[in-house]
Amino acid sequence: MSKEPLRAAVLASIEAELARQTHAAEESISEESRAENKYDTHAQEAAYLAEGQARIATELLSALAAWRALTFPHPGHAVAQLGSLVTLTAGSRTDHILLGPANGGLTFAAPDDGREIIVVTPASPLGRALIGRSAGAAFPPPRKGAAAPRIAALV
Repeated sequence: MSKEPLRAAVLASIEAELARQTHAAEESISEESRAENKYDTHAQEAAYLAEGQARIATELLSALAAWRALTFPHPGHAVAQLGSLVTLTAGSRTDHILLGPANGGLTFAAPDDGREIIVVTPASPLGRALIGRSAGAAFPPPRKGAAAPRIAALV
């Protein structure tokens, strides 16, 4: 399975969010945001908002660069690593996890079959637990009485 369509879906999602943040930042510094008198704090609030949106835009640009630079592991790799598509099963539940360099929590539909894929980074507890594990590895259940998740497949 080629992971390039997955990269393209992640990049499209990040680029769409970057466009939203850029547009919102432009709106927050428009002429309508100017102070009407010396007691009007609207302009100051708009400046704070624009600063936050600029920070988010910078993070998104960094995420785009990280995803573009990501080298996916070769097919048949033995352990989960950055770029791996991991299938986790726990009881009747199946999750598809893409270990990525940035934008953990991003969820998107796989371009080929529509299954839901969740991006997880090594900075998260789940990402740390997955890195270096092989297919068949099991984890302690997340709570008492729950099914223990295990890695069903690595792609």
